Order: sequence, then C-alpha cells, then structure tokens
Amino acid sequence: DSPAREKEGLPPEIRVIQGSPDPFWCLIGNIEFEIDLVSGQKTGAYLDQQQEYLRIAQLAPGRRVLDLCCNQGGFALHAAAACAAEVVGLDSSGPALAQARKNADHLGRPIRWIEANAFDWLRANRNERFDLIILDPPPLGKSKTGTAPAMDGYRDLNLRALRLLNPGGILATYTCSYRITRERFEAMLADLAGDIDRDLLLLRRVEQPADHPILMNFPESEYFRGTVLEVLA
Repeated sequence: DSPAREKEGLPPEIRVIQGSPDPFWCLIGNIEFEIDLVSGQKTGAYLDQQQEYLRIAQLAPGRRVLDLCCNQGGFALHAAAACAAEVVGLDSSGPALAQARKNADHLGRPIRWIEANAFDWLRANRNERFDLIILDPPPLGKSKTGTAPAMDGYRDLNLRALRLLNPGGILATYTCSYRITRERFEAMLADLAGDIDRDLLLLRRVEQPADHPILMNFPESEYFRGTVLEVLA
C-alpha cells in the first residue's frame, strides 16, 4: 500500500498471498510484541531500532522516561522492563497506542500512554521534567524541497525535548530522513546547546544496524542515524 505504487500506476492494496493473516507474538530485543502484518504500520515493528531498545534500556533504571513518537512502545516497554521509575509513551496514532497497551499488559509493567501530537504536547507541557527522553519521529522530509521544513521540525522537537530534561538527563534522538545528513543533524543539536544555555555531552553516535546494509551506489539506503546526549548542569 506504499504511495510508490500509485506512481507506477498500481492500486494500493494489502492482501495475504500465503499463510495466516492473524497477529502473532514475536521477540524484539528482549520483549514480546504482538505483530499485526495486515493492519500495522508497515510490519508494525521497526527492526532497525532493535539494538537501540537494548542500549537505551541500560540507561533507564531509576529514571523518569518519556518515549516520544513511541508507535507501539518499543523504547517504552524496554525502559519499563529495565525498572525505570516511571515511563510515559506518547504517539498521535490511536491504533498504535492500542497495540502498545496490549504489549504493556502482556509484559505486566505500568506505562502511561498519551495520544497526542508531539509538537503540541511539548508546547503545552513545558513544566514536565524527565531524566531520559527518546525522540524517534517518523521521517519529516522525504523530498529535496522538504529538507528545510524537516530541519525546522527536528529543531523544534529537539529543543523542546531538551528543555524538559533534568540536569544529567539524557536525550536519545534519531532521524530516519536520509536527506538529513549526520553533519547537518549534529550541527543543529550543537546550536541547541546555546539556545538552552547548557552543555551537551556526546555519549554515542548511532548508525543503522548491519542487517540494514548501505549500498555505495544507492545513497538512499543510508537513511538512519542518531545521537545520544547528556545534558550537563
């Protein structure tokens, strides 16, 4: 059902060629997720973040955690399983959050789910404070003409997220817009350090995992990058 089908003159459709269309439970990271291949967004799971779920979970114990654009709760569930003090998952998709709640019930850990637009929620909740924020939005720019607006969006989201962090808090921020280069993304984050008048310590750079290979003659295959930062007092 990708929009690319329409460009080829093909109607969008979802159909089962072989096997059962029923949802099933699958281990992603170290958490069981229910996967609905028919109605879920793409597959309903994002395997390019599987390693990051585990790495970020190591930072979660005892922290108040916000998983922005959480989809079906990948980061939130792993943080809860790692004994975070509190976990909040936010997404604009009601169906995605319904699945996230089901996954959390299966895990047996309390998570507070919020259905809201991330931009609007961040503007309306400036007094909230967290110790760990994960910011993993969908692609904000898919065309050449959309790159500048996408950077404005990333800047707004990251600035508002950084302002909600306590001293010593951590921001794990990602982009899956292949036109947003690492240099451009990190230059934006460096500028934000001045805007919030706090030092940002680079803890780790994130690349796409080996099972999402990069082809040298296909630059669009290098689409995923992230940065993990600590906000110093």
